[in-house]
Amino acid sequence: MEGDLPKHVAIIMDGNGRWAQTRHFGRTLGHHEGAKRVDEIVSECADLGIRYLTLYAFSTENWNRPATEIKVLMGLLVQHLSALDKKLVKNHIRLLSKGQVDRLPGFARNELQRVVDLTNYSDPKMSLTLCLSYGGRQEIVDAVKALAQKVQDGKLAPDAITESMITEHLYQPDVPDPDLLIRTGGEYRVSNFLLWEIAYTELYVTPTLWPDFTLPELHKALDTYQHRERRYGKTSEQVVSTPSAP
Repeated sequence: MEGDLPKHVAIIMDGNGRWAQTRHFGRTLGHHEGAKRVDEIVSECADLGIRYLTLYAFSTENWNRPATEIKVLMGLLVQHLSALDKKLVKNHIRLLSKGQVDRLPGFARNELQRVVDLTNYSDPKMSLTLCLSYGGRQEIVDAVKALAQKVQDGKLAPDAITESMITEHLYQPDVPDPDLLIRTGGEYRVSNFLLWEIAYTELYVTPTLWPDFTLPELHKALDTYQHRERRYGKTSEQVVSTPSAP
């Protein structure tokens, strides 16, 4: 591949249910097929040298889905984690979680923590974040609450609050903002995903449903990114003279 690859790729994995329905299968099969794509994409991103990969696995709004589907998703999460751990260890990939994971059922939360602890590398080849029970608005609310508490305790003046302080109080302040956000399934919305972090992220939307998002589809998204000009509010002339981002 020519050009700089993104350091951090985030993906909204959309389309499992529609993939199954168009084939007259139950939605469960779509989720199983989608899990297979996760394995492929994780391995390929690590091999390409992408340092951070964030996957939108289960949103706060997904709790509104039928209880039977939620049960299947939680079971599939545990099943996938129990099989994925060996691949993560083999490839020196660190697993992180992002969201209100305390809302997950105990068996899912315990398995998630087991793999997080197992892969707690200080210098991983890649960091894989699963966003589970995650919502971008809630993340910002929690950051604001933490700052408000410091103001109330007299440890911080309201006028001293900056953008960087809000970033420092997000769920993962040490993970850089995504360079590229991929959304499969053709919907043109960000669905409450990383609302603070994607202010200057390059967006790539494909009609391809997640179970069909194979490695050639990933390469197409990365190639598109490599041909983008990231201006961060500047003009093209300014970017040419000072190419580094602010």
